[in-house]
Amino acid sequence: MTYQSEFEHSIDKPIEFWKQQAESIDWYKFPTDILSKDSNGNDCWFADGELNTAYLALDYHVDNGRGDQLALIYDSPVTNTIEQFTYRELRDKVAIFAGALTELGVVKGDRVIIYMPMVTEAAIGMLACARIGAIHSVVFGGFASKELATRIDDAEPKLILAASCGIEFDKVIPYKPLIDEARELATHKLQHCVVLQRPQQVALMGDGDLDWNEISKTAKAVDCVPLKSTDPLYILYTSGTTGKPKGVVRDNGGHAVALRYSMKSVYGVEPGEVYWAASDVGWVVGHSYIVYAPLMTGCTTILFEGKPVRTPDAGTFWRVLDNHRVNVFFTAPTGFRAIRKEDPETKHLKQYDLSHLRTLFVAGERLDPPTYDWLKQTLKVPVVDHWWQTETGWPIASNLMGIEVVDTKAGSSTFPVPGYNVQIVDENSKELGHSTEGDVVVKLPLPPGALPTVWGDHSRYVSSYLSQHEGYFHSGDGGYFDADGYLFIMGRTDDVINVAGHRLSTGEMEEIVASHPACAECAVIGIADKDKGQMPVGLVLLKDGVNIEPEALESELALMVRQQIGAFANFKRAIVVQRLPKTRSGKILRQVMRKIADKVEFEQPATIDDPQILVEIQDSLVSNKIGYVGNQ
Repeated sequence: MTYQSEFEHSIDKPIEFWKQQAESIDWYKFPTDILSKDSNGNDCWFADGELNTAYLALDYHVDNGRGDQLALIYDSPVTNTIEQFTYRELRDKVAIFAGALTELGVVKGDRVIIYMPMVTEAAIGMLACARIGAIHSVVFGGFASKELATRIDDAEPKLILAASCGIEFDKVIPYKPLIDEARELATHKLQHCVVLQRPQQVALMGDGDLDWNEISKTAKAVDCVPLKSTDPLYILYTSGTTGKPKGVVRDNGGHAVALRYSMKSVYGVEPGEVYWAASDVGWVVGHSYIVYAPLMTGCTTILFEGKPVRTPDAGTFWRVLDNHRVNVFFTAPTGFRAIRKEDPETKHLKQYDLSHLRTLFVAGERLDPPTYDWLKQTLKVPVVDHWWQTETGWPIASNLMGIEVVDTKAGSSTFPVPGYNVQIVDENSKELGHSTEGDVVVKLPLPPGALPTVWGDHSRYVSSYLSQHEGYFHSGDGGYFDADGYLFIMGRTDDVINVAGHRLSTGEMEEIVASHPACAECAVIGIADKDKGQMPVGLVLLKDGVNIEPEALESELALMVRQQIGAFANFKRAIVVQRLPKTRSGKILRQVMRKIADKVEFEQPATIDDPQILVEIQDSLVSNKIGYVGNQ
């Protein structure tokens, strides 16, 4: 089998190809309707199949002799705790907590929000929901109350699963006050909040609050509920350019088939091996490659509560890789940039044995060539930069370690994964030749596992992803193929930026900045940053007659964004400008300003109102040491 033959099979005969892949999982009812149309006219995979994702992740392995193998290792340097769970132990905990949810009235189709740090119970909550057919929606622990409230109102959950606190380095972050405020802000009212009490910060309980351990003590284990392939497994919110989050829906059947295929073909992982994705269950990586894919494959997965540095030092990644004999590792480039900054000579690495590490995968943001070269030299294993999105749920492009390993190119995510007919098109949907940058799109049908809709608003799914280029899924990224067919992703073409792996809406930040009483108009752009990937910067026009010190304005705006979005937005810089560059129709030229800041060549838009403003913006950025000046 070669990459080319596998890829062509998936594109030329998708029904045959994906029927073969579906045979790798254990269905209650194997599908005969492989590809069809749903009621919205969208492509739909395995519509008449029946299965249960939690069964595939746990019970299947217990039933087939893998019950005593380690399923999950919880490694928490911030609490100095390591716990291990076999498949049988994890299955039993999930079955009991699923029983507790059932006793609280949660049934198939109900939504449950999970607002937790990286603790074992977060994975147990996800799998317990999957076991009974409830639809979970994990919200990143520590999200601001306003953001949590918007997700409560959109998903309308029956209850929320929470922890009393999260831990960031040496700081404890109480979660319950954030949840209580969100419940006050939300129109939809929750029936219960189930709280996992952590010793670092015990939460005060109120009406409708229940203790996680107490409800688990009296619960009885329940079996898996058969679900249709098309039944939703989870909702995961991703930033939209309007500031209103989009609830990406993941189905059960296509998701299971795609993830099982990806572990074999993309990651080259076999049952029994140790797989570690150093991410968070608040992100799609945590859903796909901490919880579901490794467990469905029969691997040992690691759930890590910590950071690459300061927990306790820049050697913590190496320690985990050594202690747990990790075979395949997956994380974001941000973590390695932090390690390199604190330990450029990798002195910590000398203490550990990484001989069992076979491959390193990175994703979530662009892997810059210096970090790529440093990783290859440091680890002496293949470094695979692959590209995918919350919307797809699994990789779109990668070097396929389980099919055919090819030479990599710095800055490229290599080739499209089988199932993804990736093309580069111009604004008129005309396919472009090699080395010409344009919109990165995927010709329909999307493969199994990709989102079938946006929760509660199918028209938004169509307008966000299918309307700009008819017959294609619009990724929102720009890029090009080189002459050898390697795909290069150059960044977002919309107003969503990537800050240390967090996809954040600049439009939402602009709403916050614009609400400041001194602000007449503003723009927020994401500029390249060597440590975070991108960082937001605000450009502010003051109201006439308003006098405020620039430092004071910057500090006040940073606090406002922190309070309303969260500290991870990393909004720290704001500068006062006299004008913003616009088209004659009044559209602010954010992409042009971003390219000026990043010192990237650009063509002056023909519709620009006054080209002189671009010179003024460049002078303002340089004088304030923002952008490429600060990154040299």
